[in-house]
Amino acid sequence: MSARAARLRATVPALLPLSEADFPELLGRPGRRLLAQRTDDALVVQPLDDAFAPAGERVRLPAPWPRRRGTWAVAPDASLAVFAGVHAVRAVEPSGAVRWEIRHGCWYGACREMHASYEEYADSADHRYPEGGSAGFSVDGKLVWAHVRGPLSTGELSPDTIDEWLLLDAGDGRVLARADAQAAAAGSFHLPHPTDPWQMGLSIGEGQDGAPLRWGRWDGESLAVAYVEGDLALMSVSPSGERLMTVTHDQDALAVRDTSGAVVEGLEWDAESSVPRHPDAEPDNDEALPYWDWAGGFLDETTLIGSTVEGDEEWGEGRHWIVDTGGAGVPVQIAYPAPVGCRPPAALGDGTWVTQAESGEALFVWGLG
Repeated sequence: MSARAARLRATVPALLPLSEADFPELLGRPGRRLLAQRTDDALVVQPLDDAFAPAGERVRLPAPWPRRRGTWAVAPDASLAVFAGVHAVRAVEPSGAVRWEIRHGCWYGACREMHASYEEYADSADHRYPEGGSAGFSVDGKLVWAHVRGPLSTGELSPDTIDEWLLLDAGDGRVLARADAQAAAAGSFHLPHPTDPWQMGLSIGEGQDGAPLRWGRWDGESLAVAYVEGDLALMSVSPSGERLMTVTHDQDALAVRDTSGAVVEGLEWDAESSVPRHPDAEPDNDEALPYWDWAGGFLDETTLIGSTVEGDEEWGEGRHWIVDTGGAGVPVQIAYPAPVGCRPPAALGDGTWVTQAESGEALFVWGLG
């Protein structure tokens, strides 16, 4: 079987050890790269240049609650962090000043209170493992999209609304638009359009119940939401913003779609038929079939990276795959010069992708050799 060789482009040391912080994340588009790590009391961010070397001062944005109690997003220039917590979405500046806060319903499912502060439930055992939402900045950093549990402290859309999708002014927190997410999330994440600040993708996880995908467009006055049919995890948005890469909830199919959710003709790959079994898997084991990870993305407009690490790990080294949608359109395994561990890849949109060291000490940036 043929393979595509990977070449190491850069090694990016972590800002902090795993004993103090989550795994490092590489964020942003070319020219505005950020390396970020979340600790219990702060989000630490380092701007990077095009060679993935430090560029400018490290930024520390104080966090309002511990990392297990929510998610975060950071502005493209690292001037503001938004923390999506159990009871509120809060925007914090590097000085520690709270720029704004939007309170919403509690993400612990049995709680119907509108909490005024984190301290109200900080020591509550039943709030220790809540569901959660997320926030995401537009590509220009002027808007914040937030997925929250309703209702807001200012009222509700309707008595039947569970989760809401909000569009906020990043400068002052004004609610510019809101919509029914038509979901009851366990978690979610946002993926912005790479050039249009008025478009955003929202991938929602409902545990075993499903994976709703939403695509939002704002026209300056109203928010239109495409409620994509099926249970799909949104993995990536192409550099043009015209295509989405998705993996089904049951992980059997990877596909390229337009922003309405329709599969682009010929660009869907069933794992069982398009990816061979792991070479060390038991040949007669019916459960040794490959399946796609919820990972990967667009290397460029026509080239995808995906992986089958989770399904491979029982048999040996996890595998990563390149798909040239403008060529043969067949997944081809990536050959690395050294093992890259059991964590899946993330695409950076400029022909490169990133993998994480198992130790958490560094990120590795790769390109095709």
